[in-house]
Amino acid sequence: MKRQEYLNKLKGQVSFIQGDEAAAYGALYAGCNFFAGYPITPASEVAEVMAGELPKVDGYYI
Repeated sequence: MKRQEYLNKLKGQVSFIQGDEAAAYGALYAGCNFFAGYPITPASEVAEVMAGELPKVDGYYI
C-alpha cells in the first residue's frame, strides 16, 4: 500500500492509544520508512507498532 493511501485510511479516526503507540504513528505520518530496534520495555509498543505498520507503507523493520 502506498503511504498516502495508508494515511488517508487512518485520517479522521479517533482512538485512545498509549504514548508509545502515538509516537510510532507520528513517525509514520512524518515519513519514517525504516526502524531498527530491540523490543525492550518501555519501548516495546513502538517496536510492535512499527513492525506491523511499516510493511503497509513499503517500509522496513529490523
